[in-house]
Amino acid sequence: MVELGTLIHPAKYVRCGDGEYPVLSMTMHDGLVFQDDKFKKVIASKDRSGYKLVYRNQLVISFPIDEGVLAAQRIVDAGIVSPAYGIWDIDQTQVLPEFLEYSLRCERALDYYKAKLRGSTARRRSLPTPTLLAFSVPLPEIKEQQQILEIIHHVKATCGLRQQELQKLDELIKARFVEMFGDPATNPFGWVETTVGDECYYIKDGPHKSLADIGKENGGHPFISVRNIVNGYIDFSTARYISDDDYADAIKKCHPEKGDMLYSKGGTTGIAKLIDIDEPFANWVHVAVLKFDKEKLNGLFFENMLNGAYCYDQSQRLTKGIANRDLVLSAMAQIKMYRPPMDLQEQFSDFVNQVDKSKFLENSNT
Repeated sequence: MVELGTLIHPAKYVRCGDGEYPVLSMTMHDGLVFQDDKFKKVIASKDRSGYKLVYRNQLVISFPIDEGVLAAQRIVDAGIVSPAYGIWDIDQTQVLPEFLEYSLRCERALDYYKAKLRGSTARRRSLPTPTLLAFSVPLPEIKEQQQILEIIHHVKATCGLRQQELQKLDELIKARFVEMFGDPATNPFGWVETTVGDECYYIKDGPHKSLADIGKENGGHPFISVRNIVNGYIDFSTARYISDDDYADAIKKCHPEKGDMLYSKGGTTGIAKLIDIDEPFANWVHVAVLKFDKEKLNGLFFENMLNGAYCYDQSQRLTKGIANRDLVLSAMAQIKMYRPPMDLQEQFSDFVNQVDKSKFLENSNT
């Protein structure tokens, strides 16, 4: 183990000036990416002369650092990044840039940053440079670093193939939905036309708390946000946690229970997930809870209806704002849908359960 300060040093600040370089942006999960790939449009300032030039294999650090927003630049010989980013040269005689990146984004590193942050304003807290450079990182021989990276690449490739398999199974569910019920936009079978508000007797969002001020460590009760509703399941691995007293206050405003529907209403809006777990948790203001009559609506049918293009497109049209996107509860209630006979909904639910069982079995085999 060696201190980070023995492996990196500040890079010379080279301005973009009149040069033409690709604009790079930092992401939490994928590191540095081309900005137009991330946003599908250019959001950088037209005057990029003050942007920082970053060369291949330099380390780029953004903020808040405890969310792992740092990466070695490995996608282009030279690009430009926001002047707010920090750029460091890496001593490649000692450490491979990609290996260092993984070392600085692991859970141990994130816990270190979080414990050492200074400042009182959420998302503007900073890590003093001497503290960052004092962090200890593993330093095996270069050959062993290469072997470790080969293992990581193999695992990521395997995960990628697995993700493709899961995507195909999800597409199978969507195809079965259309086969059984038709295109909701045209309702060819003449099912009962209704709205989310008509079908749900309870539509509430959670309390407004600053996620930055809520603990990440296990203990207490999970407090989930939009980012915890991913890929068809509720992800507690990145959930924040609140005390018993805060949990009691939170569920007075909104009480999610097994069999209810979660629906994202802020940021990434229009994503539904049926609660299929017994563990008690609370939800943030940008997540709504829908309670509905289980004798009229099957939960899995309702989830797939809401996530289908017909309802999702409506949610996007009803969402207000650009930077702080929000789907207010009254607008959510206006989303149109239809309700087929219960026996057909249950047939579809049985099909979904069989597909989910296939996912589990394949996952066990891998």
